[in-house]
Amino acid sequence: MNIFWHRRDLRKDDNAGLYKALKSGDEVQPIFIFDTNILDELPKGDQRVLFIHQELERLKKEYQKEGGDLWVFYGTPASVYKELLQKHKIQKVYTNRDYEPYARERDATLHQFFSEHDVEFIGAKDHVIFEKDEVLKDDGTPYKVYTPYMRKWKECLNAFYASSYPTRKYISTLHQCEAQALISLEEMGFDSEQTQEFPSREFPKSIVKSYHDTRDIPAIKGTSRLSLHLRFGTISIRELSRFAQQHNEKYWNELIWRDFYQMILFHFPDSVNTAFKPEYDKVQWRNNKEEFELWCKGKTGYPMVDAGMRELNKTGFMHNRVRMVVASFLTKHLLIDWRWGEAYFAEKLLDFDLASNVGGWQWAASSGVDAQPYFRIFNPESQLQKFDKDERYIRKWIPEYGTSKYPSPMVEHKMARQRALDAYKFALNKS
Repeated sequence: MNIFWHRRDLRKDDNAGLYKALKSGDEVQPIFIFDTNILDELPKGDQRVLFIHQELERLKKEYQKEGGDLWVFYGTPASVYKELLQKHKIQKVYTNRDYEPYARERDATLHQFFSEHDVEFIGAKDHVIFEKDEVLKDDGTPYKVYTPYMRKWKECLNAFYASSYPTRKYISTLHQCEAQALISLEEMGFDSEQTQEFPSREFPKSIVKSYHDTRDIPAIKGTSRLSLHLRFGTISIRELSRFAQQHNEKYWNELIWRDFYQMILFHFPDSVNTAFKPEYDKVQWRNNKEEFELWCKGKTGYPMVDAGMRELNKTGFMHNRVRMVVASFLTKHLLIDWRWGEAYFAEKLLDFDLASNVGGWQWAASSGVDAQPYFRIFNPESQLQKFDKDERYIRKWIPEYGTSKYPSPMVEHKMARQRALDAYKFALNKS
């Protein structure tokens, strides 16, 4: 028997690793592991765990319709596989690759473990179109600027990379077994109450088609809201990319940004904790804890910032335009280390993806790959006038806006801007 290990690919159709496993002709048993190395660090009401649990229920039913089942385990991957190898004769373990530092360390350790037990560990590319070294500069080095990467990405694309994997064609090799009960959230110490809305996995075709016109307006549903599903692989990046290529190049380019950040994370894993441009780690952050708390709670006195933070805290989502504004405010106006903001987003965002989160925050702080220049500092008021002129967005999230209960700005824009410029200039002159 062979194993297919679901991770950030919670779907049966167009799943590269599952296709490879089924097509091998050997009996395949799909599994999922609630990894305690990850779960032990999460709050017990984490809605992402609930989302995963709901998707596993759906996936189990899909496998059961084919006469099989999805086996779900709770523990460390090492302990789970040790137990599986004791109970079953396993020849191969298939999975889809993950490029985050923890995932790579985990897989390297498991590769050694499997080698010692004569088990092949076989990876596939699934949640990106291009990975690792597939899109490089002519000199063989990774791109550090998005636009030339994007052009090369499009040059490299052909039908092979964009095609879906026909897993259904080989579903007959699925291991036939009796259905098993899914471990409950309570058994793992998590709450089962849903407090945040999970967006639909259905492609909002009309929104994608008009994305270039609506993407920057936070008061309307002008973005696809598919980032959560892309993060956990409940939809196929290949299918979405094909649709975007045909109907909206601006949206397609955003999907390419996703590949770009995954490639950067693979080649430069230290960028998770250190500035991609080392000289920017010399910036003297103020790191005022009280000011950080006001930012977290959406009480800065700047409506666009506060509305965004309150939307995040309530829903687990924040509009991308607003993400740029609140990140710029934290790093430039308050001179608080981008890592503080990145960690807060990592805790709160339903669609948290390490590569994109780190990439976005380092972009805002001007320390990252292809980042905005340090002297580009968003004016929260002009951003409000430009993208929420009728105040629909801010009034939705700040009911006390316009009353004496809403705080005055915690910092004056002109002063904060100059303070940030001085701090960045001083750091860069020291380099």
